[in-house]
Amino acid sequence: MAYGSQSRALYLYSRARLAAYDGDFPTALSILRDALELDPTSAFLNNAVAEVKLKIGQAQEALEYFDKAIKLDPSYRDPYLLAGTTLSSIGKDREALDYLRKAVQLNPSREDAYLHLALALSRLNEYEETVTTLKSLIKINPDTLLGYYYLGRAYSQMKLYREAVGYFQKALELRPEFEQAALDMAASYEALGDYSKAIDIYKNLVDDDDSKIPVLQRLIQLLIQQRRFEDALELLKRAADTGLSGPETMRKIGLLHLELEQYDDAIKVFNDMLEKDSSADQIRFYLGMTYEEKGDIDRAYAEYAKIPHDSPAYLDAIGHIAFILKEKGKTDQAVEMLKDAIDANPGQLDLYLNLSTLYESLGRTDEALALVLGAEKEFPNEARLYFRIGVLYDKLGKRHESIEQMKKVLAINPKDAQALNFLGYTYAEMDINLDQALEYVKQAVAIRPNDGFFLDSLGWVYYKMKRYNEAVKCLEDANRLVEEDSTIAEHLGDAYYAKRDYRKALKLYKRALKIEPDRKELADKLRKLKGEPGDR
Repeated sequence: MAYGSQSRALYLYSRARLAAYDGDFPTALSILRDALELDPTSAFLNNAVAEVKLKIGQAQEALEYFDKAIKLDPSYRDPYLLAGTTLSSIGKDREALDYLRKAVQLNPSREDAYLHLALALSRLNEYEETVTTLKSLIKINPDTLLGYYYLGRAYSQMKLYREAVGYFQKALELRPEFEQAALDMAASYEALGDYSKAIDIYKNLVDDDDSKIPVLQRLIQLLIQQRRFEDALELLKRAADTGLSGPETMRKIGLLHLELEQYDDAIKVFNDMLEKDSSADQIRFYLGMTYEEKGDIDRAYAEYAKIPHDSPAYLDAIGHIAFILKEKGKTDQAVEMLKDAIDANPGQLDLYLNLSTLYESLGRTDEALALVLGAEKEFPNEARLYFRIGVLYDKLGKRHESIEQMKKVLAINPKDAQALNFLGYTYAEMDINLDQALEYVKQAVAIRPNDGFFLDSLGWVYYKMKRYNEAVKCLEDANRLVEEDSTIAEHLGDAYYAKRDYRKALKLYKRALKIEPDRKELADKLRKLKGEPGDR
């Protein structure tokens, strides 16, 4: 090819670039075709045509030009990289790999090909090569922000969350404002069960910017899950003050007031919502619940009765209506109401659970168990049903059968905190499988670290293992969180007694007996304690 033709081709390429820069891609493409006529063996020009083809959405034709460029000059890196990223963009990651690997090979000092190759590999679940690729990048560029971030993502996808956290942290050290890395690190902490660290990350993000609504919502959800209701309520009120005062926000505020036994506040929230929408039956149900928890069963009944029978909320209300009837001495009417509801709605598990609970409260535990056992065919693989069956077996003294039901719950949901706690505590009570009991209850506490009953179970397992110092620590925390529970106070007294701290044991036994005066075993412990030597 004559030198003049090559120079003319380069001139035309410059004009094409200007046209493309102005968004005139048809003109740019026309000029590049003229340039190729002058220099048809130019890998550079074939690659340029391919890039314009990509701009106008002609990916398949672009790939043909990339392949021509590669054939003309196998050492030219750009078409390998661009062909690989194009194939990935149209969902052909497997086909993209060889192009991207070659781009890495041709210039190992450039990070773009490493990142595209790692992303393609991770989408194909080829995690080992993903990790190897990104670690090679980090080796040549220790300050690669995205290298650390995507390595954290890869480890997270491999469920190696501890390693993932380390690499997200490195990315954040390079760019502290890298929000997505912070979010992914928080998610990894959640997967590890380290909810306090996840909460701290989310709080830092929303403290910096109130407008991060999805982060705020996740933080509130996590606080509620961890039973940090006061913290969740504070954030919800802040959200409402900044303009997020919609029905869902107000509903959550009302429910948190209810959970915190702030009944008048909850009543005000729910009444305000009903003034705006009197047909909000679910809110009326919550209002009825609040009155019921407050002890005003007449007003609770009045609110439940306003819910139409064809409303989905009515099925929730029936159980509460039945228990109010029981409180009023109308037990037969309560039972018949729930039976009729089951006949009319045989696919509603809650109705069976409500009737079984009613039977249990009436001392008819055998009937309660028969009811839920008979419902198994209607509700196969239903964790709530198995849990209820397990509780009833336990009440009837059939602990081995109870354990089997709880194991069914965990087979469906290995992170069911209630079932984990139940199994661990039951083993401790039976004084068997204490190592397994400890593992179960530790998992439950990791999921809900602020649950006093779970901490009581953990302390009780330690007590049974004769690890009294650890038992006292857990039981003191449980006693602080749940002050008016006789069993927790008794357990703490037992732990003090085992450590020969008889003065504290005496104090706890007295408090437990004050909470439940009819517990003969507590009175026996007090009498025994008065015979112990030492400072009391």
